[in-house]
Amino acid sequence: MAVIVVVVTLYLFYTGYTYYGTSLEERFYHPRHNWFKPSGIYGQGLGIVGTLMILFGVVIYIARKRYNFLAKQIRLKYLLEFHIFLCTLGPILVLFHTAFKFGGIVSVAFWSMVAVVLSGVIGRFIYNQIPRTIEGREMSINELQNMKTDLAIVLHQRFNLESNTITIVADLMSEENTIDNKKKLGYLKKVLGRKDLPKKDRNAILQMVKKEIVLSNKIGRLQMMQKLFKYWHVAHMPFALVMLIIVVIHVAVTLAFGYKWIF
Repeated sequence: MAVIVVVVTLYLFYTGYTYYGTSLEERFYHPRHNWFKPSGIYGQGLGIVGTLMILFGVVIYIARKRYNFLAKQIRLKYLLEFHIFLCTLGPILVLFHTAFKFGGIVSVAFWSMVAVVLSGVIGRFIYNQIPRTIEGREMSINELQNMKTDLAIVLHQRFNLESNTITIVADLMSEENTIDNKKKLGYLKKVLGRKDLPKKDRNAILQMVKKEIVLSNKIGRLQMMQKLFKYWHVAHMPFALVMLIIVVIHVAVTLAFGYKWIF
């Protein structure tokens, strides 16, 4: 989808670069001014198509996320990709609809749109950091906690490790321990190497500890991303509402002045 966005953008630039590169005062004399201007068939068409793409992308994503619309047919992560695609390409079409001429309330709408797109990119990054199931569903803290095991009991019962070794493992796994995970495993490998344990058991213990470290990292990441999402909505939603309100006003004013497309 990113390729489509890039190709369409390059095509729009290629098609109208002579017009967009002309100063605002001289555009009236451009041979295709009536085609590329915001109220022209081409320019206005870009605005209409771009706006419809944005509205459809927003509505279908909200309907799926909040009301489980088409929940059985479409995974949320795929719909999010489609939402991002529409709400990235749509603003680009709207940008070319303006012919890069901003002023008054249109400039407010444009910069709100830019803020929405940029905050959307940040939101996509945050979304990617959240641990998910194989079906793409966001995992909860409880689900991740339930996946953890009581290492102390397992290490004692299964491998008959001494209490001092179990204490070392517990210290390595504690949240207060800031040592790099790779160094933790390296240190534990040295500790286990001094014990009278078969190589198979040492490897099994290392794998168990590694799994617990991964789970702990996922829990920490999920907690952090949940906090970031709260702050992200504070920026994303208001700009989106401002943009949509101004778009409605813009369309209403356009219709009031008698501007029509191909109808």
